[in-house]
Amino acid sequence: MNKNLPTTPLPQELDARMARFGLRVAAGLTERSDSLSGDIQERLRFAREQALAKAIAARAAQPVTATTVQATGGTLALGGGERTPRWLKAAALLPIALLVGGLLLIQHSQWYEQIRSAAELDTDLLSKPLPPAAYSDPGFREYLNENQADPSNPSDPNAEESKE
Repeated sequence: MNKNLPTTPLPQELDARMARFGLRVAAGLTERSDSLSGDIQERLRFAREQALAKAIAARAAQPVTATTVQATGGTLALGGGERTPRWLKAAALLPIALLVGGLLLIQHSQWYEQIRSAAELDTDLLSKPLPPAAYSDPGFREYLNENQADPSNPSDPNAEESKE
């Protein structure tokens, strides 16, 4: 699918573009209005008054939008009115429930991983013959890792193959 296809702008974006265009046209007309004759200035004034009257009538005929619903104090996420069905309010809370469930799952998996790594370390400690000084050595983990690659280590399965 081509991601460079033009998308249709939102109604608010169209309104903003039209307002910017209108401001640019008005600024251009205002700059050149001093050089116009009196007859043309009068016709422009009349056209402005008609345009303003049409804009006021168009705004009065617009239906109620979401911004006016927010202004009355209702919240759109949870319905905001008495006539909102309960399933819609519950559906608005569903993402929060999924987020909490996901966080609990992550916490449980990290807890399980910590227990598993501690058990693996304990297994290594108890299954290998270690000198007593190894228990007090700060590099104990490195000793365990080096001891696994040692060919004389009896717990290494590859050591028996190399002796034969």
